[in-house]
Amino acid sequence: MHSSLWDTRTISYSGCVIQFFFFMFFISSEISLLTIMCYDRYVSICKPLHYRTLLGSRACAHMAAAAWASAFLNALLHTANTFSLPLCQGNALGPFFCEIPQILKLSCSKSYLRELGLIAVSACLAFGCFVFIVFSYVQIFRAVLRILSEQGWHKAFSTCLPHLAVVSLFLSTAVFSYLKPPSVSSPSLDLALSVLYSVLPPVLNPLIYSLRNHELNDGLRKLMALYFQKY
Repeated sequence: MHSSLWDTRTISYSGCVIQFFFFMFFISSEISLLTIMCYDRYVSICKPLHYRTLLGSRACAHMAAAAWASAFLNALLHTANTFSLPLCQGNALGPFFCEIPQILKLSCSKSYLRELGLIAVSACLAFGCFVFIVFSYVQIFRAVLRILSEQGWHKAFSTCLPHLAVVSLFLSTAVFSYLKPPSVSSPSLDLALSVLYSVLPPVLNPLIYSLRNHELNDGLRKLMALYFQKY
């Protein structure tokens, strides 16, 4: 954000390492938390009577801690492995931040295969989360179809479909960005994919989740009404 706002084109090596670590930490946390949100929807729709038992405050705290701990470990492994490679093909990165594919392009060491192995493992874990989410939504939609009232259908689908859309966008663009063959790579495509999986899902999160809160909706309506009265 600082580089974009101030139009700076340079970053220090240590700054790149820190940026890379936090990017990997937050993107790994995003995958885990989206999966937990899906489980929350599955329990609330398919097993509503067991909701407080399965998703009490202690269970939520444990799941959040597990998500952040696994994200920290994943980010640490990727950061240590990526920046242990010798960078001997210049120091110019293509997109707007330090990420794995662009840093690997600057390395001329054969040991980059280790990092590709880590990427493959991370992609498999992300794919496992996606399969779990899809399986959960199959069960959710089967339960929703048994609801007789149209209002119940609308409430369930309006809650689930935005989350599923963000998950699909996030995972599909991230996996394709990291595992696409070099023959289809281009600077403009790399930039577009980076924006899609790193910027768009976090931007959409408040719109999808927070704006479903009735108090926030009422506050937003009052704010808009005051704005139009003033101008």
